[in-house]
Amino acid sequence: MASYDRYRAGGSQRPLETGDTWWYAAVAGEAAGSFITRVRTRTRRACLGAVLVLTVVYAGLVLTATGRRWGDAAVTGRRADTAAATLLREHPSLAGLTTVSLVAGCVLLLAVGLIRKRYALTGAAAGAVVTALAVTGLLQRYAPRPRLLDTGGALVPSGFPSAQTTLALGVAFGLTLVVPYRLRGLAVGAGTLWAVAVGAHTIAAGRHRPGDVIAAALVVLAVHCGLLAFLARKGKVRPGARRGAALRGLPATVPLGILAAAGLGAGFWLLGDTLALPATAPYDPAELRLAHRCGQALAAGVTAATGLLLLGLLRRVELDGAPSPYRLGGPFVEAAGAPGDGELVGPFTEDHDHEIS
Repeated sequence: MASYDRYRAGGSQRPLETGDTWWYAAVAGEAAGSFITRVRTRTRRACLGAVLVLTVVYAGLVLTATGRRWGDAAVTGRRADTAAATLLREHPSLAGLTTVSLVAGCVLLLAVGLIRKRYALTGAAAGAVVTALAVTGLLQRYAPRPRLLDTGGALVPSGFPSAQTTLALGVAFGLTLVVPYRLRGLAVGAGTLWAVAVGAHTIAAGRHRPGDVIAAALVVLAVHCGLLAFLARKGKVRPGARRGAALRGLPATVPLGILAAAGLGAGFWLLGDTLALPATAPYDPAELRLAHRCGQALAAGVTAATGLLLLGLLRRVELDGAPSPYRLGGPFVEAAGAPGDGELVGPFTEDHDHEIS
């Protein structure tokens, strides 16, 4: 092991693969173990942070009466919001278009991975989507919550988290594993914008509360960060290009950043007024409309922010393939004989007739 290959945390060494040492020393400027440890640490912390924020959202919007009242007002306020009501009334095909887009997104994710022959990463991306949907289903079925009844006295099924948003954002985040590194920002940014639109439609149509969409975004972020931490632990990451990749993604990441900042800013600014709703009806239609717009802003802002956070965690991190092995031609190598497949070759050989004194 070369002098610049440090030990991993815990004192154990990662077995070097062909090309590992020279790639990280020459291109990344650091040892392979230290780069991998850094990526694994930040993705693991992001996973734990997403779980913590999800717990806070669940406690605040599901277990408290104020949070439930705010969520109900945001859903009811869609009727008072004339802009959203008019859009859905004049374009009833949006519901079917949302379903078709979800199916098309899943097909696109699998097709890109299979065409590029990234079979293992395609399977990992599909597994992450399925895991996120499974976690969503378990939370919908088993997470403790008060019994919610409709006006007829029937039990209302829980929509926390939103399965549609989970699927859309899971597909968008899965693109990080199958698209080329130079197109990651553009693909994931555009996919996240699409997921924001899916979440906004579910709220405007009354299928989900804003907290359901926010929770779905946090579930997907936690699952994908956990997957990335696992890939880093297995040594499947390496440094990416330092220039060029971020510029290609600006057409998608700039609108995503503006949406995240505007959504979170407007949502938190309106939140103080909408939480002061009376405990019982009747409610002022203006307050309901304000609650709906506040919920839409917060849901869009959080979803966009999770996409930016994932791209930030993977900045200059390559997941596509492995580094090329070190090869050097010339008379010294030819004198030593042709190297075997997977054999690490350098400028000096064991042929003492050509040794430099």
